[in-house]
Amino acid sequence: MKKYFMDLHVHIGRSNSGVPIKITASRDLTLANIARECKYRKGIDIVGIIDCASPEVINDISQLMNSGEMKPLKEGGLIYQDRVTIILGAEIETQEKDGGSSHHLAYFPYLEDIKEFSKILSSLVTNVNLSSQNCGIRAEEAFKIVNQQGGILIPAHAFTPHKSVYGNCVRRMGEMFSKSTLKKIPAIELGLSADTEIADRLKELAPYTFLTNSDAHSLPKIGREYNIIELEKANFKEILLALQRKEGRKVTANYGLDPKLGKYHRTFCEICGYITTSPPPIYKCEKCGSDKVVKGVFDRIMEIGDNLPSFSPSHRPPYFHQIPLEFVPGVGKKTLEKLFNYYGTEMHILHQASYQEISQIVGFEIAQNIILAREGQLKLSPGGGGRYGKVKAQEKDWKEEGLHLNF
Repeated sequence: MKKYFMDLHVHIGRSNSGVPIKITASRDLTLANIARECKYRKGIDIVGIIDCASPEVINDISQLMNSGEMKPLKEGGLIYQDRVTIILGAEIETQEKDGGSSHHLAYFPYLEDIKEFSKILSSLVTNVNLSSQNCGIRAEEAFKIVNQQGGILIPAHAFTPHKSVYGNCVRRMGEMFSKSTLKKIPAIELGLSADTEIADRLKELAPYTFLTNSDAHSLPKIGREYNIIELEKANFKEILLALQRKEGRKVTANYGLDPKLGKYHRTFCEICGYITTSPPPIYKCEKCGSDKVVKGVFDRIMEIGDNLPSFSPSHRPPYFHQIPLEFVPGVGKKTLEKLFNYYGTEMHILHQASYQEISQIVGFEIAQNIILAREGQLKLSPGGGGRYGKVKAQEKDWKEEGLHLNF
């Protein structure tokens, strides 16, 4: 078995011809740029690109395959320059009978599968080139369509207050999926404002594999959350076995932001902009008393959770709170370039480079912050209402104290 770095939720902003795909994503977030970013800067081995049902993106895939840069894998997926495995996916929005809507990630093994799914999708939305549109169907029906086309369906950012299963649809997944469907859903995506400890407050999630993905809307955001997965080879079939925890394949670690850094961790007041600090759940603004609030992920989980305290099943891998390099105090574009030029990829810096090595490139203070970020030890202020939390620089200077760190 071999271990791979995997991020299964990356958006495309524009097609190669300049056609908009994900309106809120960066223009330079093209299929080819994503593949190059994963290979040369991020060190991500497996990337799920979840706008591949767009005919424009399908054309971009075909062009890369015709040029020889990208090749199909026998067991599903594509390989870019013999290094990065690309999993073809689509993010779709469904609507429940009570009006609640949620996003789901559909993944397919082969290009022909997602082409067929694209044809079906075109009859459900107004512009099939655009990402994450409301299909006007329920999640159960979406699962059936994806399943019939040879794909798998995974609830996306399952706890966020907008467009998610638990955030604004249901208290339990059994309210939107049949029992037989629930058995065929292989995993749940946690989202940036949740982690394993928070999610495992729901007993019904015990059977599922948890995924931590970036939901990247720009190239630098790729890999801000990722998984380590153990496979024989990097392809669709092996990844599915790992999500199902079969034949020795499995997700061995989740790496993600401390939920406090997520945009929807705590309840946020839409009137005065206050982010609550009191123990959850909070339903009204503590500052102005308004009930016009965006309920935070932590508050929602404390409202509907039935595992108090949280309890994780034996198969659950460790979850590591890790701050991406771009969030680290003192790490700007020039510093990142220095680090990438010396070490190659962000995964190498976060997992292998020592404090002494990093300090020789960027100095002791920034090296200190990078190591503390890698260990999840920097101080944070919580986010909410669409605003990210903030990372605070460490006051202590390891160099002055004469410490010799060997992380």
